[in-house]
Amino acid sequence: MIKPYNRILIAFVFFGIQLGQSQSVFGTWKTIDDRTGKPKAIIDIYEKDGLMYGKVIEIVEEGKENFICEKCEGDRKDKPVLGMHIIEEAEHVGDGVYKGDTLFDPQQAMTFRCKIWLNPDNHDELKVRGYLAFIYRTQTWQRVDG
Repeated sequence: MIKPYNRILIAFVFFGIQLGQSQSVFGTWKTIDDRTGKPKAIIDIYEKDGLMYGKVIEIVEEGKENFICEKCEGDRKDKPVLGMHIIEEAEHVGDGVYKGDTLFDPQQAMTFRCKIWLNPDNHDELKVRGYLAFIYRTQTWQRVDG
């Protein structure tokens, strides 16, 4: 039989694990177009060798499921967007903020510098900001439940 104080400890440990997972930038995120408000894709954001990467694992925008990056140049030219890395080697700069030089937008076939962080008021929202010189746009992506 589990003693009452052990039950409380187990509950706190379980809650702590859940809270820790929900407060991470790593996981699965649904991109939301900041102009239309419509979902576009599901991105797996993961850590490798201490750096952040993001890969398209599903396209949810109707009619774009098999989108090929025709406007792209180099290695991405005429490749499917599904499976494509759109965030590469973003570094943690402190306070849960990641910055990098590669946030790729397949629709525009453009690469931006980026800043990525959790919304401090809602850890199920990821702020993704792309910079081109001094101009920037920020999208709010939504966490996808496991």
